This record gives sequence, structure tokens and C-alpha cells, in this order.
Amino acid sequence: MITRHDVAGKLAEHIRRRLTLDELVAWAEQAMMDAEFDEKDLEVLTRVIGRLGLADVREFGLSWEDLEEFLAALGYQARVDISRVA
Repeated sequence: MITRHDVAGKLAEHIRRRLTLDELVAWAEQAMMDAEFDEKDLEVLTRVIGRLGLADVREFGLSWEDLEEFLAALGYQARVDISRVA
């Protein structure tokens, strides 16, 4: 069963560059076809995951603002730390 936490985790992996856009899109497409969603969050989960499944289409893309919006809808917030490279 896919929960808000699961989707936020996938977004975090993508932000941290541990999951490519193509991998994120493939996960989202597979989830929309096969996964069961936490019933209490069905609306937000299907909206966010459905949109992620289109992120590889030029007209849709995936901006930082999109990621922030999705995380907020899921009950999370992104924070960015910047450090000097030695």
C-alpha cells in the first residue's frame, strides 16, 4: 500500500539525485497501474502520483516549485542546505 510517506520518500530520493527523473516517472506509472493507495489519502496520492507519471513530457516537466507543492500536499516541507565544497 502506498502512503503519503512513500511518495514523499520518492520525491526526496529524486531531489537528492538518488532517483533519476526517468526512474521516478516509471515508479509513478507503475504505481498508478498496480498499486493500492492509502484510502484516507486517495485523492492527494492519485493527484501527485498521476502528475509525476507525466513529468517526462515536455509540456509538464517537473520544477522545484512542483516538488515543493507536492511535498506540501503530502504534509512535508523541503529544506535546502548549502555547504562549501572543499
